[in-house]
Parts: sequence; structure tokens; C-alpha cells
Amino acid sequence: MTDQPPDISELLAIMARLRDPQHGCPWDVAQDFDTIAPYTIEEAYEVADAIDRKDFAALKDELGDLLLQVVFHARMAEERGLFDFGDVTDAISAKLVRRHPHVFADAHYADAAEQSRAWDDIKRGERAAKGEDDTSALAGISRGLPEWKRALKLCDRAATVGFDWPGPEPVLDKLQEEIAEVRTEFAAGADHARLLDEIGDVAFVLVNLARHAGVDFSAALRHANAKFERRFRRMEELVNEAGESLDGKSLAEQDALWDRAKAEERERP
Repeated sequence: MTDQPPDISELLAIMARLRDPQHGCPWDVAQDFDTIAPYTIEEAYEVADAIDRKDFAALKDELGDLLLQVVFHARMAEERGLFDFGDVTDAISAKLVRRHPHVFADAHYADAAEQSRAWDDIKRGERAAKGEDDTSALAGISRGLPEWKRALKLCDRAATVGFDWPGPEPVLDKLQEEIAEVRTEFAAGADHARLLDEIGDVAFVLVNLARHAGVDFSAALRHANAKFERRFRRMEELVNEAGESLDGKSLAEQDALWDRAKAEERERP
């Protein structure tokens, strides 16, 4: 570990060189905000995945990849005369100081809940200063978030004015109600629009259930994905060991292999 962090100017210089129209990398030169945005989202998820796996060597690399995205966007903005990397760091520094008056000024909060309310008040003030006149409790929730995350934020904001279920039990009841509605739509031969609407309701309630359980919905889904992948790959191993293929098995045979993979996991210490 280095005693002093390297100067960010080296990274900025590398990006400037990559974006040089005459001597840079053709791929980097061809990019714009729209084409790079998906990579930015992907790198953020890679950071979350490394944290979830507790792979801190990978986390170092993934954080670097995510920082590169910030530098890339800042470079493209500088080329257009919009702002540069220094403006980005100045803006976030000012925002952190402004939103933490209990640390950088003389504000005092009784607890985390009061601090959270004050945070929202400060953000509303920032929006008002920009001329935004949306006074809804839901104002300022980004539409660029993954939809499950936006659902969570919508529910959190609604809860600040008391619009919330009192606990997980009524959420479970609501989930059963929404699933029953999906069943009804399938039985009635519903069209795509109706199924989209009803399945969306199920997903929204699931996010709320995770919220009331104190479970990170994204982490829960990552865990489920990893579990499915692990068990499916074990199914493939089992049939390969027998000199067979998975697609040659009936669904009942595949289910039996799935159950065997699950049983093996339970038997492990």
C-alpha cells in the first residue's frame, strides 16, 4: 500500500490522450455520454458484486474501473466546455459539507431519524434553489435508477408522511392478493398489457416486503442468482459425469438432479 495516493492528474492525462482525435484510441474517441452510460452502470454493479463476494482484491480493481467512468464523463464534458473533473470534485465536496451541518457547522440532531429528515429538507432546499417547484414528498427521486431501487425510494418517501404498512404481515397479505390477481389474468387469457401491470404490482410489493424485513432487495436477488447458477452448474456436472447431457433429460429427471444438487449443499459443513 502506497504512503501517498498517486496524483489524479496522471489518470486525467491518460484519458485526455485516449480521447485525442489525432493520436488517441479510435474506440475511446468515438464514445459519447450515451454510449458510456451503460458501462458506468455495469461498473457500479461490479463494485457491488466484489463487495458481496468479499473479494477485496477485485474491489480495488472495480473501484478503479468505476473511477475511470467518472474521469471519462468529465473528460467528454470538458471537451464540450461544460465542466471538468475539478468541477466534479468541487461540487461533491461542497455538497458533502452542505448536507452535513452537524459535522461541518453547529447543527445537532437527536438521532439518525432526525438527521434523515434534515437531509431531505436540505435536498428540497437545493432543488428550490435550482428553481424546481415540485413540492411532492416524492420529488427528486431519480428516474435513472434501476426500477427496484426507485420503488424502494418511492416507498421510503411515502413512509415519511405515514403512508406505509405497519409491518411485514400486511405486506405478505398484499403479496398473496397480487399473485391471485396474476393467476386470474392468466386464467382469463389476459393480454400482455394486463400481465405487465399485474406482474409489476407483484414486483413492487416484493420490494416493499424486503424493505419491511430489513433485507437489501438487490443483495437478496444476487444471492438467489448465485444459488441458481451454482445448483444448475452442479446439475450439468452430474450429467456430464454420467456421459449424458442435460437437454436429453426430461423435466422430471432434471428436477431430480436439482434436488440432488440442493441436498449436496445441505450436507456440506
